[in-house]
Amino acid sequence: MIEIPSDLNPALVPLAFLLGTWEGAGVADFPGTEKCNFGQAVTFTHDGRDFLEYTSHSWVLDGEGKKVRPLETETGFWRIDADRKVEIVMCRDQGVVEVWYGELADQKPQIDLATDAIARTAASGPYSGGKRLYGYVNSDLMWVGEKSTPDVPLRPYMSAHLKKVADLKEWAESLPDDMPDGVSFFRPDGTPYNP
Repeated sequence: MIEIPSDLNPALVPLAFLLGTWEGAGVADFPGTEKCNFGQAVTFTHDGRDFLEYTSHSWVLDGEGKKVRPLETETGFWRIDADRKVEIVMCRDQGVVEVWYGELADQKPQIDLATDAIARTAASGPYSGGKRLYGYVNSDLMWVGEKSTPDVPLRPYMSAHLKKVADLKEWAESLPDDMPDGVSFFRPDGTPYNP
């Protein structure tokens, strides 16, 4: 179920399915880099203005699914116009800043994106462009990314399957003050319900 916060900027309602924190795992594979499984945490938030704030942290996983080391961090801002055109400004820890353009599909929560502009620092690796597809499927967020370099044509390099993380503070605040006997819950300020 997609919830639309009452304070969400009306322009962002088509992107409401992205809001929240998502966690899961995926696979990374690109020539010249280590193929690996990775974990990922993605957060989309808003503050009432006409954009979503985006943060993504990913990390390499070992064969048992434990964190080995950081993989990649991205931050950015997502906007959408009245014609369902999406624009994103994104910055990566690898020294890359990108402008992405795309479109929200008609009648389904799916976004196709492609890079329009790229700026790289001297320390960043080779990179010449990318595509991404995000989709809200059976209450999960799934995405696949493609990238190219001067030596490697556009090809898939990362994909992930993410599940929404419950906001326990919001859930606890919604509990009634008169919880049934034998159940102990505490409010966010630490005072017990039904003392």
